Amino acid sequence: MLKKKVDNNFIKDIRKNKLTLGQKAADIVTGFCGSWTFIISLFVIMAIWMTLNVYLIFFRVWDPYPFILLNFVLSCLAAVEAPIILMSQKRQEQRDRIRSEYDYKVNRKAEREVKQILSSLLKLRKK
Repeated sequence: MLKKKVDNNFIKDIRKNKLTLGQKAADIVTGFCGSWTFIISLFVIMAIWMTLNVYLIFFRVWDPYPFILLNFVLSCLAAVEAPIILMSQKRQEQRDRIRSEYDYKVNRKAEREVKQILSSLLKLRKK
């Protein structure tokens, strides 16, 4: 009974905080950017880019040795990715806050019930 009442309140709290399109996108992008798939694919793309550049340096100049264009692309990736990760962390903080409120409510309800049980036991002992 206790769990069911608090669960309903918890579900209502979550539904009140409906996600915007930006919040959903931030969670999805962060989920992908924080994966090994992203890291490995980024290293593969960089290796291919550098290999092609070193090979093509002999024939025509595309992105000369310091790989300025590659540097620019990686800087742009970091500049876009950082705020998205921060948005997702903010969402996680909100979820953690809701969970902690839920835990607090459960603990308070359990404490009240334990007090009721103790008072009932004391009454029984007195009789």
